Amino acid sequence: MEDHARTLKKLALKATPKRLAILDILSRETIYLSPEEVWTRLKERFSAIGLPTVYRNLEEMARGGIIFKVIHPDRKLYYFYCSNSAHHHHFVCTACRKVDDLTICAFEEIQKEVSENLNGTVTSHIMQVFGKCGQCLSESKVER
Repeated sequence: MEDHARTLKKLALKATPKRLAILDILSRETIYLSPEEVWTRLKERFSAIGLPTVYRNLEEMARGGIIFKVIHPDRKLYYFYCSNSAHHHHFVCTACRKVDDLTICAFEEIQKEVSENLNGTVTSHIMQVFGKCGQCLSESKVER
């Protein structure tokens, strides 16, 4: 919890009990969670917590880079705690919901393409790769 408090402080966010609890819940998972799943778990600790409070806190922490926002193909938002502060992207398994770091980024090539061929400039980028992880692929082969 102390590491979470320090992290929040660096982002000029108060280390409130609810924010700390959200980070605690997300940091214990290897899968992404929906705001509703986070809210359900928080209600065990805080009986009077509303879903809008959970959404607001998740968005504040996602803007600060503490948590990663999964923009899922099902058009819903999910959240994942990622302690890797270096620039990187994620592979998201749509079957088991596991999230893994990717070590490559093609941003420099894209930036060059935009600059040289479109006479433009890139101000930011988001890249998420969706698919099935090796374990889910193996399990689906066994089921057949």
